[in-house]
Amino acid sequence: MGGGGGGRGKSRTQRKHFRQSRENVWKRSKSDSQQDNNGENKTAWEPFATQNPAFDEYYKEQGIVSPEEWDVFIEVLRKPLPAAFRINSSSQFCTDIRSQLENDFMTSLQAEVTDGSEVDPIRPLPWYPENLAWHSNFSRMQLRKNQTLVRFHEFLKQENEIGNITRQEAVSMVPPLFLDVRPDHFVLDMCAAPGSKTFQLLEMIYQSTEPGSLPSGMVIANDVDVQRCNLLIHQTKRMCTANLIVTNHEAQHFPSCHLNKNHANASETGVLKVPSICQLLFDRVLCDVPCSGDGTLRKAPDIWRKWNVGMANGLHCLQVQIAMRGISLLKVGGRMVYSTCSMNPVENEAVVAEILRRCGGSIELVDVSSELPQLIRRPGLKKWKVRDKGILLNSYKDVPKFRRSGIAPGMFPSGKSYIDAPDYDHDTGLGGRHDNGHDGNSENEAHLMENPVAPTDVLEEEVSTLPLERCMRIVPHDQNTGAFFVAVFHKLSPLPAIQKKPVSLQVHLHSNNDDRPEKLSDEVKVDINGVEVNPADVTGMLLPEVASDADLLNNELEETALDTDPSKMCKENESEEILAPGDSEKGPEIVRGKRKLQIQGKWRGVDPVVFFRDDTIVDSIKTFYGIDESFPLSGHLVTRNNDTNHVKRIYYISNSVKDVLELNFQAGQQLKITSIGLKMFERQTSKEGTSSPCAFRISSEGLPLLLPHITKQILCASPVDFKHLLQYKTIKFADFVDAEFGQKASKLMSGCCVVFLNKGCETLSHPPQVDTSTIAIGCWKGRSNVSVMVTAIDCQELLERLLKRMEIGEDSPLQENTSVAADEVDVEFKEDMETIVG
Repeated sequence: MGGGGGGRGKSRTQRKHFRQSRENVWKRSKSDSQQDNNGENKTAWEPFATQNPAFDEYYKEQGIVSPEEWDVFIEVLRKPLPAAFRINSSSQFCTDIRSQLENDFMTSLQAEVTDGSEVDPIRPLPWYPENLAWHSNFSRMQLRKNQTLVRFHEFLKQENEIGNITRQEAVSMVPPLFLDVRPDHFVLDMCAAPGSKTFQLLEMIYQSTEPGSLPSGMVIANDVDVQRCNLLIHQTKRMCTANLIVTNHEAQHFPSCHLNKNHANASETGVLKVPSICQLLFDRVLCDVPCSGDGTLRKAPDIWRKWNVGMANGLHCLQVQIAMRGISLLKVGGRMVYSTCSMNPVENEAVVAEILRRCGGSIELVDVSSELPQLIRRPGLKKWKVRDKGILLNSYKDVPKFRRSGIAPGMFPSGKSYIDAPDYDHDTGLGGRHDNGHDGNSENEAHLMENPVAPTDVLEEEVSTLPLERCMRIVPHDQNTGAFFVAVFHKLSPLPAIQKKPVSLQVHLHSNNDDRPEKLSDEVKVDINGVEVNPADVTGMLLPEVASDADLLNNELEETALDTDPSKMCKENESEEILAPGDSEKGPEIVRGKRKLQIQGKWRGVDPVVFFRDDTIVDSIKTFYGIDESFPLSGHLVTRNNDTNHVKRIYYISNSVKDVLELNFQAGQQLKITSIGLKMFERQTSKEGTSSPCAFRISSEGLPLLLPHITKQILCASPVDFKHLLQYKTIKFADFVDAEFGQKASKLMSGCCVVFLNKGCETLSHPPQVDTSTIAIGCWKGRSNVSVMVTAIDCQELLERLLKRMEIGEDSPLQENTSVAADEVDVEFKEDMETIVG
């Protein structure tokens, strides 16, 4: 089995919550149409309106595309988005799936689709490496409705659920490709849900990993919303990885777990030791921030009627905050990718420019125009305007005084605040102080909004002097995709010292998500760029950063926690179904000395994370399965329950995750961990399980990693017996075709066992040699039979894959001689398979 996991053998504990596919927003429910008393529609169904005059006016002015191509741009933007998906490169069946797409579906779909509308019904994305990402010229709606595409649609659904592919918008695949992730990197995905990019990052660190081993790198996937974290956990569980931690924090306040190097710290055992890492810094950071999401109009056409410029303006400062936090957590020499699914320069180039200004020469904007040459992209803009209250503004100097609490200088190309310039109200006649709560009933203000005339004669258009052309903007009509924006940063040196935050505000602020004040005091005033404003008026505004990198890393509790809710913002077009939190296994607090140290207990609603140190249970597991010493268990097992007598699941963590977890314990539990590690062992609770010498069975997720290190409880099955196990799920010892196999099975100890598919070269008295082609499943040896512990969908997937290999004839294990004649096995197998999956 592939050491990276993924592909098959996963638990479906949470899968029932995701059986229904995402609602297609191009469809309206019947309730949207008026009905008479007889239940009949009075009015005909009407599609979503795919136009918005304000959208057209704004983007024509910004010059996102040239006037000559505007009509083509807007025409494509109004069409449904084609489906796209990516093959999991760490899946055991990656090559098989790619071959099936290239040699089966490309041909059959071309023959079946006769309307001539598309030359290539499906094709690999030319810019994605190794033909691992594919584009379908059908929308999700067409895939569901067109009967000629049913087989392909069912293939996509099954392989996605198994984990062999990930259905993901094409442009969403772009940002991780520019991170240049290597297997030894520590990677932070700051706004990770629903998890498709996180899955990509995990694949990258698992690249070239041998079976039974783990990469030295890791990924921390974070999201601000607890329910979206559960969706993220569901997505990434298909990867079967011990190198992932999922956390739940506001990205702009993500903890660094910085330790005081001047004193030693006690470990859980009370032994003084120096931690392997003293602060949490990353080689790579993915900063895919919450955004207005107008790049996803093809996928979510309901955005057309909702769109307004305030969506982007209100998010700009939060986006800068998140990006600056990412830069502060980045190692010197590291790379950060900033991305949005928005076309708005206020969320894109303006944020990049503000980051460059704040960081000075500490970071550079990387020119990646030579990377992925087949990806059509456009350079970033050097000039743009800001629209507010019906006015197009060239400069911050043009912003009326009463709007300066909502419009930041950093939104403009120059970033200048003009604090020494006189205040302009542009003859609004409003007088006095106005804030965001102004009711807009003034006749002058109403006239101003109805007649949007920008004060272009006050100042010339600003043009940024920064190299913003190094950013990339992907527009829909270039490659029939959604829209996206990407910028790549390289950290050259520690951040420079910059102005500290006002002390008067710090006393009212907290970084703990659960302890945030509902409302900041109206008495507190904040001086921002020379303008005194109420904190309540600067929702999402970025206050001045702290003095240096060290301060950024040491003073999380003093960071600004303004009343923003990024979880409610549209981000990366992903309005997916939400998974309800699972059952908790709460544990008591642990007290050491004078300090009460709660093991994740301070994070309300989140199970504790505890190192599992019950040597009796660990030794029984090692003895029962014959796990050799080359596979370290001590110090790598964790649970989510303090009471070891009632532990249901034991998780395995890699060395890198172990280092981070130990750092988190010693730093006072700053990380709110919602998921960690790979589920390796599960307590067997059935009546038969209580009679087994070992109370824990190997989980399907953990089997690929443990497989090369097991020396006991092993069986090697002939192809026909292996097929029968998958087909019938339970077989008595006497009913196996290979009588010797049945005898050996009967002699195993009761409990979990592992059945390999015998390729004809293994000897049954020795553990088989495990490589990437090895196929094995977890089973249960009972009193009189062997039963598979694999879900029905995983059994079906394995049967189909084996049949495909037999048809292709690639050194198929089904072609090998066994105790049954090979020809007889092949005929029987094929006939049964055609019945099962046909």
